[in-house]
Amino acid sequence: PVAETETKIDKGWKDNAFNQYVSDMISVHRSLPDPRDDWCKAESRFLTDLPATSVVVCFHNEAWSALLRTVHSILDRSPPHLIEQIILVDDASTMDHVKEELDMYMAQYPKVKIVRAPERVGLIRARLLGAKYVTAPVITYLDSHCECAEGWLEPLLDRIARNKTNAVCPVI
Repeated sequence: PVAETETKIDKGWKDNAFNQYVSDMISVHRSLPDPRDDWCKAESRFLTDLPATSVVVCFHNEAWSALLRTVHSILDRSPPHLIEQIILVDDASTMDHVKEELDMYMAQYPKVKIVRAPERVGLIRARLLGAKYVTAPVITYLDSHCECAEGWLEPLLDRIARNKTNAVCPVI
């Protein structure tokens, strides 16, 4: 048991450069503290008529729990009308869990679309591939191993709604 756990921990570090063993024990719907200051939480802080976005998330052999936590944090912590779609771009992964198993899991989420690169193209080309499938007026790119906190999306879309030439980046 202890040796088995240590082997799993070592494998997670080798495969993903983080403790996948612990990640796999955390709920994909976990709660997070709200890191925003009061200024950001103020009523009427943002425009009410914000554009919808297509969120593009590129990955290559991402850990199951980390990828699912990313997708669920987008769905769980975003106003539904602002998320038109989530496009998962698989940059030619070789691990089985991000193939058919991922397709079957994501089939229950109509806003999620999976696009697969036939060969390894790298992050920038994978993002460009994802952009071909975007239907919303705004594209949001996120890493495949991040979690969105409450209120993450509105400030980004607000800046774009005020000036469509803005390119904005969240605080990470």
